[in-house]
Amino acid sequence: MTTDLRIGVVGAGLMGADHITRITRRINGAVVSAVVEPDAGRAAAAAADAPGSQAFASIEDAIAADAVDAVLIATPGKFHEPVIVPSLEAKLPILCEKPLTPDSASALRILELEQKLDRPHIQVGFMRRFDDEYQALRDLIASGEPGELMMLRCVHRNPSVPDSYTQQMLINDSVVHEFDVVPWLAGSPVASVEVKFPRRNSLSPAHLREPILVLMQLENGVHVDVEMNVSVQFGYQVATEAVFEKGLARIGQPSGLQQWRDGRFSIADHTSFVTRFAPAYDAQIQRWVDAVNDGSLIDGPNAYDGYRVALACEAGVKALEGGGVVPVESTARPAFYA
Repeated sequence: MTTDLRIGVVGAGLMGADHITRITRRINGAVVSAVVEPDAGRAAAAAADAPGSQAFASIEDAIAADAVDAVLIATPGKFHEPVIVPSLEAKLPILCEKPLTPDSASALRILELEQKLDRPHIQVGFMRRFDDEYQALRDLIASGEPGELMMLRCVHRNPSVPDSYTQQMLINDSVVHEFDVVPWLAGSPVASVEVKFPRRNSLSPAHLREPILVLMQLENGVHVDVEMNVSVQFGYQVATEAVFEKGLARIGQPSGLQQWRDGRFSIADHTSFVTRFAPAYDAQIQRWVDAVNDGSLIDGPNAYDGYRVALACEAGVKALEGGGVVPVESTARPAFYA
């Protein structure tokens, strides 16, 4: 008789609530056993969606009560380290939503602590790696069939953002995904970052200067441009075009019902990341649960990958605020994360 993995979900906001529903309804081999949320009302509401779960004000309380076998962290990034540290000290497997931590110094502290264990325990929630189209593009690049990869052209567009979205979040909350998935696709770390400012969108919030164009050079010579656009109005769109020696490949185009009416062609596009990447989130969580249950603990990006992204984000913010080409600190991957 098998026992389901008992997951403590930390954070009961939009992301945490979505994961609680996902685990309860669509993931095999796991249950939400604990909801960790300091807001009692929010914790109770989230726990109601996970029958049999308990609500706790802190991860320390959940660990002390022996209520969890693994931890899923879905709080804002600035609260990740205080949850990761006691979870690692308790030797619990962790799935941490991006970013690992909000800066490279705290991410490095996490790496040093994790390496006191026998093997990696932290998987970072960069869900694009679990998207079928991204996986197909990565396989194509690795195959070499269309020749060498020369360029990647990426778009990351939101219909709008709340007033709480800051200028730095263009990098730290949005382009952060490209800083992970682009090296994963191309097989090479980011070497430098530059930010260009095209004409400002008059529909952007008054405190934002956007869209921006983020230019990356990878260590293998591949060049990447990312259009980051958060006031595009029409919908949510994430797409990538790969330029090879012998052709092109493109992912992220709308799919679904096509209509020809009144002299026009139309096809619906996504309006949120929740629908665009729903299957990827499901696959990510299921593979993590399977990895924990079979003893391998993680099946995806590890804490060192999260550290590399933190370094790239810091370079990106410097480029955003000061201009010019900013190098990304080069680091050797520890054997622990090989």
